[in-house]
Amino acid sequence: MAHFTKATSVKDWFDQRLAIDKVEKVMMSEYWIPKNINFLWAMGMVLVVTFTLLLVSGIFLLMYYQPNVATAFDSVNYTIMREVDFGWLWRHVHGVAASVVFLIIYIHMFTGIYYGSYKKGREMIWISGMLLFVAFSAEAFSGYMLPWGQMSYWAGMVITNLFAGGSLHADGLVEWIRGDYVPAQAFLNRFFMLHVLLIPLAIMGLIGLHFAALRIPHVNNQDGEEIDFDAESKKYLAGDKAGSKVMRFANDFMAKDMMVVGIYLIFFFYLVFFHYDFAMDPVNFDPADGLKTPAHIYPEWYFLWSYEILRPFSTNIGLIAFAFAQVIFVLLPFLDRSPNTTPASRRGLFKIWFWAMLVDMIVLTAMGKLPPEGIFSTIGLVAALTFIGLWIVLPFITKMEKKA
Repeated sequence: MAHFTKATSVKDWFDQRLAIDKVEKVMMSEYWIPKNINFLWAMGMVLVVTFTLLLVSGIFLLMYYQPNVATAFDSVNYTIMREVDFGWLWRHVHGVAASVVFLIIYIHMFTGIYYGSYKKGREMIWISGMLLFVAFSAEAFSGYMLPWGQMSYWAGMVITNLFAGGSLHADGLVEWIRGDYVPAQAFLNRFFMLHVLLIPLAIMGLIGLHFAALRIPHVNNQDGEEIDFDAESKKYLAGDKAGSKVMRFANDFMAKDMMVVGIYLIFFFYLVFFHYDFAMDPVNFDPADGLKTPAHIYPEWYFLWSYEILRPFSTNIGLIAFAFAQVIFVLLPFLDRSPNTTPASRRGLFKIWFWAMLVDMIVLTAMGKLPPEGIFSTIGLVAALTFIGLWIVLPFITKMEKKA
């Protein structure tokens, strides 16, 4: 049994039982961050703040939302928006945060790709981050069902149909997921449970895993320099703060994080009060009607790139391409065969690959919102083939890369 002494304070009493001081050192005051980083490294903290906004606003909305196909639409668009004091504000915060969180995720993800933050022992940081992306995607999709508007209903119909597997005709699986032949009460109940309980728990667990994965290999830096964190931290603790290449997470790096978070919140609440409509599809302000199909069904902007990869092909090939797009980013640490952990700007062909991938995903996103007609259909097909081709050539161009 551990040795306990008479506590000298309340803090000491808890410290003997919960090791508060040790946890504080591991997580905060003696967790070391490289100095040569830029504001893009603050995106993780911005994501934590945005997730907190989603949780808090979601709790307030949950007080008045009714998960019933007969009343869900009215509970959102009338009760919350018109009858509850500041209900409109909580809905705007939740809707804008649900959209903006993906913008930050994509910035965070492509920052990691650009600076090689998935290499040399950092594979679990990347994999846990991509699992978080999947969890946030599932959370966003389940939440999109809850207002029970036209686009909610038909997006649910289209996405669940994907589980039929094309020519596999796994219709029984689709019915099992929906709990019915079409999206109805059982469907809404299940997605309500996923959205408010199961997926948020998974996200919080994955956030813990993601932070834990950062502790051993430490955060990467913008030069790709291999830093001896033990030696540099000793310099810092000895008083040579200027000569050390690292700084404390708290409160040195945290202060820089908070400055970026403050600027972000100005942008965020500007959207909440003046441009919240970008996060709300006008078609979804019509009640769900299973007998009236919208002229053009499309997902939210953050899913458009993968939707466009599915759309140009026949059913079976499209499903294979769609599945490929969902898993391929997870495999990046194993497909990049280069020994270098340096910014993309110093990596020859990989620099071209990075910018080609970024531009291609923007094109896919733009085409996914447009009807698949004429020139748009052709551009979408070319962009989808380019996406697949870029991933196929990645191992070959990185294998040829010389060690820096």
